[in-house]
Amino acid sequence: KVLLKYFTPLPTCTVGEIFELKAELNSDKKEKKKEAVKKVIASMTVGKDVSALFPDVVNCMQTDNLELKKLVYLYLMNYAKSQPDMAIMAVNTFVKDCEDANPLIRALAVRTMGCIRVDKITEYLCEPLRKCLKDEDPYVRKTAAVCVAKLHDINAQLVEDQGFLDTLKDLISDSNPMVVANAVAALSEIAESHPNSNLLDLNPQSINKLLTALNECTEWGQIFILDCLANYTPRDDRESQSICERVTPRLSHANSAVVLSAVKVLMKFMEMLPKDLDYYSTLLKKLAPPLVTLLSAEPELQYVALRNINLIVQKRPEILKHEMKVFFVKYNDPIYVKLEKLDIMIRLASQANIAQVLAELKEYATEVDVDFVRKAVRAIGRCAIKVEQSAERCVSTLLDLIQTKVNYVVQEAIVVIKDIFRKYPNKYESVIATLCENLDSLDEPEARAAMIWIVGEYAERIDNADELLESFLEGFHDESTQVQLQLLTAIVKLFLKKPTETQELVQQVLSLATQDSDNPDLRDRGYIYWRLLSTDPVAAKEVVLAEKPLISEETDLIEPTLLEELICHIGTLASVYHKPPSAFVEGSRGVMHKRLPAQSTESPDVGTAAGGSAPEAAPSIIPSQGDLLGDLLNLDMAPPTTSGPPPPTTGMQMGGMDLLGGGLDSLVGISHSVDPYAATPGQPVNPFWVKWSLQTRRSDGVLSLQVWLPAMKAKGLEISGTFARRAGVIQMELILTNKAMSVMTDFAIQFNRNSFGLAPAGPLQVLTPLGPNQTIEVSLPLSTVGPVMKMDPLNNLQVAVKNNIDVFYFSCQYPISMLFVEDGKMERQVFLATWKDIPNDNESQFQIKDCHLNSDAASSKLQGSNIFTIAKRTVEGQDMLYMSIKLSNGIWVLAELRVQAGNPNYTISLKCRAPEVSQCVFQCYEAVLKN
Repeated sequence: KVLLKYFTPLPTCTVGEIFELKAELNSDKKEKKKEAVKKVIASMTVGKDVSALFPDVVNCMQTDNLELKKLVYLYLMNYAKSQPDMAIMAVNTFVKDCEDANPLIRALAVRTMGCIRVDKITEYLCEPLRKCLKDEDPYVRKTAAVCVAKLHDINAQLVEDQGFLDTLKDLISDSNPMVVANAVAALSEIAESHPNSNLLDLNPQSINKLLTALNECTEWGQIFILDCLANYTPRDDRESQSICERVTPRLSHANSAVVLSAVKVLMKFMEMLPKDLDYYSTLLKKLAPPLVTLLSAEPELQYVALRNINLIVQKRPEILKHEMKVFFVKYNDPIYVKLEKLDIMIRLASQANIAQVLAELKEYATEVDVDFVRKAVRAIGRCAIKVEQSAERCVSTLLDLIQTKVNYVVQEAIVVIKDIFRKYPNKYESVIATLCENLDSLDEPEARAAMIWIVGEYAERIDNADELLESFLEGFHDESTQVQLQLLTAIVKLFLKKPTETQELVQQVLSLATQDSDNPDLRDRGYIYWRLLSTDPVAAKEVVLAEKPLISEETDLIEPTLLEELICHIGTLASVYHKPPSAFVEGSRGVMHKRLPAQSTESPDVGTAAGGSAPEAAPSIIPSQGDLLGDLLNLDMAPPTTSGPPPPTTGMQMGGMDLLGGGLDSLVGISHSVDPYAATPGQPVNPFWVKWSLQTRRSDGVLSLQVWLPAMKAKGLEISGTFARRAGVIQMELILTNKAMSVMTDFAIQFNRNSFGLAPAGPLQVLTPLGPNQTIEVSLPLSTVGPVMKMDPLNNLQVAVKNNIDVFYFSCQYPISMLFVEDGKMERQVFLATWKDIPNDNESQFQIKDCHLNSDAASSKLQGSNIFTIAKRTVEGQDMLYMSIKLSNGIWVLAELRVQAGNPNYTISLKCRAPEVSQCVFQCYEAVLKN
């Protein structure tokens, strides 16, 4: 019976109750009428349907009693949507109330108008709203400002046609701070739903008015104004400093939302302040205390503050570098606060405070909360990787924890010790014996996989490595995929190190992986290892036992571009989720991406013109070159899909066939004939990638025809070629000559993965058979969306050509200028910011000798190769050209070319986020300028 009431339909007023209320509402006595309206509101609040009383309640609007009017308006807001025809009855009263002598009634009327979301009556409300926006009383104006935003949500076109947006913009200059705050809030709300409307067209004058209002409005008004300021980009560092000075007092506000909004503004505008400025260091010191104060609030507020601090510390760790102790965990902190504090402690760890951090972490590792202990143990490993001087102490601490024999502590310790081995090879391997003692206690996949990796990697130092791995092999099919893959690799490593003792073991694991497993990843890896070992053990050793790159210090840092966007959203849900608004906000709102402004500096002096787009996100660095086998397994003759019409189907079209003709078996020479220059699996550098250096340059700097594949190497097929860029499209110009006695047909072409993703944009159009002694010219358009792998040299291209006779392989080099795109001219301000943002370590300097062009001629000549001059200045008789280049994969290269009159030697400085490309770009400069 107690629960039954929750499953019954909402109660409705009986006919008698409705009749009684109707009579009371139409009473002549004001008090009785007011009591009746209160009863109606009470019934409405508990869910009773009192919509039948709509006309009677509306009649009660004609009163001077403010309390009664508020109750009637409350009823109207609730039922207007379900009774739109009846709601029109109230329009005249709204119009009348908007001209009432009492400003409270005028404001109440305009507020209610904004809350009645009925299309039929919105057009009747425009005139009253226009009057209220220009009302003499600020309370009415501020209420009307919010009403515009609500009306815009109902009918945006009506608001724009009536000119309310312009009136709203005028209110930013209002003398009353609360009106200004509400106008800013309304415009911000409208701008969010229309990101491209540019409603908040801020300028120094309007910013000054907002800052003036900031000191006098309520706390929520301050938040609206601060959020608006955060969307403004100052003209220079002086204006930025001025705004920061006037916003800084908000850091001491009692409301944590105001504090975070102020921090957001300061974090953004600090980007434009020179770091050698005294005020910059002063501001850093002022930011720390308010952030620390936020941590004395309730746990929920602490968590929000910590998530924001996590972002701030990643961007500017120097702000809180002396405040480590406030992030030490308290015994009564909730787990979500503990884990967040732990994360920030690691980010702030340095050589100066590592001792106290390690002491804390060791203490945490003895807590009772399992999740917290696991994170603490991992944190010790992260400290070792981050602060090299502390690595030995961290390893010692981890060994002490392993001695506790607490199962989950031991497993976490082994996982992080594996990472320490990767970071500091040949330094701490003496602890392996201790780790091996705990093999039997490992039951979690990640810990088992880590231990297997250690045994396989250091098998030569472990006497019974084969026995240890064999013990894991006994339950191979019960292990997780992560452990199975690691075990397969570890046993292959062991075999390559101790081949005579472990041949039976490696055959057993390869059989389990390839014949008894249903997992395709495991089977593929097993087959690759099997054929590597069976065809060329030396090559297998080079691949499997290759030197591994050192792991990164911080693997969990937020990607820089995303971090910049999240900094611009401090104090919002985005900063708590650590995701951009577009990731969790549906619809059109919140999808506008924000970026920090470019830093204002003095060098290089290329002008400080306002405007210009923000610098593009740093492109990802080119992946490292892997082994050739994986690439050949992926050779697929199907061209990339394009939006254009499909090419005509012919016998020579690439189709979906395997380039090697016989799949994997032909690749490794099983049951098929193999070309003497074909690939040997697993061999990183193979003889069939023949590099022919018959390269000469034409006077325009473009590579002239080169013989890429001589007839003697390709059973009579000779391939010559060059590269060109026409109308933004890269072309591979090929000349195919048949020097054999037989006809050649069915031509197809495929590229190996390469540094810039070059791939055929369509099939090789050889539409007629190529007879003996015949030559044909083919132009193959290339795209830059193919698979990427770093090559050596960077512009090396490995090509496979197939015809009816065989598959032939050759290697050629393309001039990197083919990748310079036409929209590579960077804005001055963006160039300035990007030059300073790229680390000095990424700068390379070269000499171009024997060049007799003046700076203008050089600039003109380089522009023909899509190398654009951004600015020019002359210092002591030396012309300095600042240039930008954009590669097809989004990488920007910035250049400073120094030309001294009478000196034939030029100096060029190149800056790039991917410094590997600098050498190639220099060669391009040299080729263009000297020819």
